[in-house]
Amino acid sequence: IKLSGNLWKVRRIGEEMTAGKILIDGDAGLHLGVKMRGGTITVKGNADSWLGSQMRGGTIEVMGNAKDYVGGAYRGSGVGMRGGTIIVHGNAGYDVGEWMRGGFIKIMGNVGAYTGVHMQGGTILVQGDSEGRIGALMKGGKIVLMGKIDSILPSFTIQDLKKRTKVEGEAVEGPFYVFVGDLTEDGSGKLFISKKSNPHLSFYERLI
Repeated sequence: IKLSGNLWKVRRIGEEMTAGKILIDGDAGLHLGVKMRGGTITVKGNADSWLGSQMRGGTIEVMGNAKDYVGGAYRGSGVGMRGGTIIVHGNAGYDVGEWMRGGFIKIMGNVGAYTGVHMQGGTILVQGDSEGRIGALMKGGKIVLMGKIDSILPSFTIQDLKKRTKVEGEAVEGPFYVFVGDLTEDGSGKLFISKKSNPHLSFYERLI
């Protein structure tokens, strides 16, 4: 299926999709690919909030930017993305991967605050910068940040300094500061924060 034009006001395209392909030649509205289980959605423009909300499988690729709650839970549900892949070539807003339990999110640009908030599983890779509070209240999962961040939440503890890590089976070169938390949730989630992009975090090395 090919859809053209500005679809910013059209909601829930690809809801519960199980197979096939949708190509949107323009911008997409709220809840694109909500509860998606299979197939492929490609957006040549930007996407509104709740992209891939409660997604279970398949692939969504956005060539532009995405707003808030990429792969996140709908308000009050506490159930985010469980499977599948979301790739955003531009920037994304707040709460990327909110309540995420599985799957993979890749943001090639920058992200707003609270990436991975309440995260329980899955992997998030951010190639740009973060506005902060990454991994807040997370219990599990993995977040890799290649860009800059001002500070790490005090409820995370430094665990290691690693030369590289793996994301979806592929090696990603560091080195990375590895933090574990969120301790306020007795969490075992891991943050991999680029050392090269964040020299101001070097004081953590004496705690390893």
